[in-house]
Amino acid sequence: MKPPILELKNISKHFGAIQALEGIDVQLGQGEVVGLMGDNGAGKSTLVRIIAGNFQPSAGEVILAGERVRFASSAGARQSGIEVVHQDLALCDNLTAADNVFLGRELRRRIGPFSILDYRAMARRAAELFSELQSETRPNDKVRLMSGGQRQAVAIARTRLSDARIVLMDEPTAAISVRQVGTVLDLIKRLRDRGITVVLISHRMPDVFAVADRLVVLRRGRKVADKPIADTTPEEATGLITGAIAVA
Repeated sequence: MKPPILELKNISKHFGAIQALEGIDVQLGQGEVVGLMGDNGAGKSTLVRIIAGNFQPSAGEVILAGERVRFASSAGARQSGIEVVHQDLALCDNLTAADNVFLGRELRRRIGPFSILDYRAMARRAAELFSELQSETRPNDKVRLMSGGQRQAVAIARTRLSDARIVLMDEPTAAISVRQVGTVLDLIKRLRDRGITVVLISHRMPDVFAVADRLVVLRRGRKVADKPIADTTPEEATGLITGAIAVA
């Protein structure tokens, strides 16, 4: 395994009497794609929200690049290089691709005493990001007219503005066509090739086995598997998720 960019040590999280996570240890290597799998209620979303700064762990440590961190909010996690691509993508359909890439992070220029949005600079930078991702998405295209793969490219390009070190992707291939799935998986590979760590949360076994370097499986708030993808199979992963196999 590559040197860890992020370490989770003995992470637990409870909500009142409900124990969502218990004693989770996970390491994320730099430039590694980790498939995070588990049935509904397994604790995947809770673990991702702890990494992203939305939740504080009830116990345990989060260590980023060798330093213990405790994010007060998702903004703090973003400032430290952790970005999230949500399942709903959080895009505005009525805006252009460039507008969405820079939403909340707009570039401005001054004209005398006034500060105005620099649409030209944002379109130019968005075009560079789409080129880097080898996406056909164009900065001035309206999001409402885009395919699922193009929408994912916009959401991923947004993570590149801050030179993210870790990108958490929640079900990025859900509800899109087979051809678009290939486009999204290629985007994930390009992030990995640039040394960015990707956590792929997915129920789609073929997608995880197509791009992941390692598989982590949660069941009922506990980690039941953490192994290289080359050392497991879809059948074993299914057994771990359903409980037919206790631990691997």
